[in-house]
Amino acid sequence: MTVFIVHDEPVGRDQHNYIAHADLAPFGLDGQKEQLWLKAVGDGTYSVACIPFQTYGLALGDRVRLSENDEVSGVVKLSSHRVLRMLLMPDPDPGRLVATTDRIRAAINVSGLLSEWSGDRHVAVDIPADTNASCLFEVMEREVAAGRAFWEWADAMPFSARL
Repeated sequence: MTVFIVHDEPVGRDQHNYIAHADLAPFGLDGQKEQLWLKAVGDGTYSVACIPFQTYGLALGDRVRLSENDEVSGVVKLSSHRVLRMLLMPDPDPGRLVATTDRIRAAINVSGLLSEWSGDRHVAVDIPADTNASCLFEVMEREVAAGRAFWEWADAMPFSARL
């Protein structure tokens, strides 16, 4: 059985978007695929129109190609964007979790960044080149230091496809 990671509110949602999948097995997540929203570029490639939650080596605006079975098979051109992902630890105090997510959302807004949430504990943030995200970094560092969260850059590993 395959588990699909979906984007309920992709930042680049458009009625002409195309949905494809990225196999997450190359990243140690066997049996999982991430649904990615794409925009056709017109030359047989697609531009990523969402902020990847689990797929490594992809970011908003990257150009990719697809396999015959509509899976991302390779990166054609990287954009100047990066993805910062954060996973909040479960908290027995729902009020504390809400306060934490409120602080993170506020820091994202103050920084003028785009983000997508998967549930109430996992956020992927688009970080364009030359962006000052120090406000967000400070909030995230406090959560990690307190043992309430983990974070990573999505480009910590290059994109890889298992076809």
